[in-house]
Amino acid sequence: MEFEDDAFVLAARSHGDTGAVVDLLTAQHGRRMTYVPGGASRKMKPHLQPGSRVRVAWRARDDSQLGSARLEPSGDDVSQLFDSAVALAGLSAAAAVVQGALPEREAEPGVFAAMEALMLALTDDAVWPAVFIRFELGLLGSLGFGLDLESCAVSGSQDDLAWVSPRTGRAVSRTAGAPYADKLLALPPFLLGSQAAVVEGDVGHGLALTGHFLEAWVFHPRDKPLPPARDWMIERLKRSGLL
Repeated sequence: MEFEDDAFVLAARSHGDTGAVVDLLTAQHGRRMTYVPGGASRKMKPHLQPGSRVRVAWRARDDSQLGSARLEPSGDDVSQLFDSAVALAGLSAAAAVVQGALPEREAEPGVFAAMEALMLALTDDAVWPAVFIRFELGLLGSLGFGLDLESCAVSGSQDDLAWVSPRTGRAVSRTAGAPYADKLLALPPFLLGSQAAVVEGDVGHGLALTGHFLEAWVFHPRDKPLPPARDWMIERLKRSGLL
């Protein structure tokens, strides 16, 4: 078994004296853990940071094995984000969420494309937090847990949607949800259409929304907490006034 594909590095750890076990999100072959000979070398280490874009050539006796891979840097590396600690925190959080949420060896081209879009947005701190929230919503959808934000779960109306049920993931209108506001999750208007602006408080509400469903529907059933890297990103956003 062998393939070549584009990939993002999600995580890497040293293995033996010179190698590394690397967790990859590939474009067409899903999430893959593989052994990279020479991965612990000075030459390779900079390219094994979370979010690094690489070209992978993978080989194994059969598809169930860890296999080994040759990695080549591809496109811009994460050094373009070194001037923004908050953007690096966002990149680390995205990689950790994908690593924890996706099963291995299931093709997820939509998640790979969303990761590409997020990488492009990370160069602008005023933009990427909202893109990150859409990224997490897309990840939920790819895993079969998409939220229904089209109409009110109570009235069927498509107008003035302001809340989301924490139990069902369905939108609720402002009027229908008013008596239960303390039990509902806020729905930022920018998630309802591309024309809506992101205003103060939207990023915090959006991350609370996606975080709730990632925890309840993806991580908790696997007996996992949300990745600490995501909590650290939120703290960084708060310190930077971007939350």
